[in-house]
Amino acid sequence: MRGTESRCQMWKNDNRDHYNRDSLRYPSDPTDAEWAAIEPLIPPSRPGGNKRTVVLRDVVDGIMYVLGTGCQWRAVPSDLPPRSTLYDYLQRWTHDRTLERMHHTLYVKCREKAGRTASPTAAVIDSQSVKSGEKGGSRSTRRATTRVKRSKARSGTFWSTPPA
Repeated sequence: MRGTESRCQMWKNDNRDHYNRDSLRYPSDPTDAEWAAIEPLIPPSRPGGNKRTVVLRDVVDGIMYVLGTGCQWRAVPSDLPPRSTLYDYLQRWTHDRTLERMHHTLYVKCREKAGRTASPTAAVIDSQSVKSGEKGGSRSTRRATTRVKRSKARSGTFWSTPPA
């Protein structure tokens, strides 16, 4: 175990406090630094209607709780905003790509903190991806990955093997 600890930066004693999420209400809640990074990405309320009465940090906490735990909407804890509010914001932020921007911002900060470049410079392509790409891309992916259905009557192996 000691050898692993020296190679893995995350579990060094210096970093344990940084990764400790015990002070948060739920482990899925963003820290103050994470919230400071994603708060400017949230679009302002729409002009005209009623003022926003919900605390946006609680909304983000609730959405992260549902996405992190995979719980059902009716199982959202009562100390978070109502599930209808969370669902509406999730739908709106998915549609206008706010969640995508939040994820990208946190992803880049995480990579930079680990001493890596903001975007990866390598990719892994498996043989199945290459096969589907050769046959014409996404349109033919289903045909390329679906097994061919043949009747047993047309199989030469079927007729050549004696019945048991």
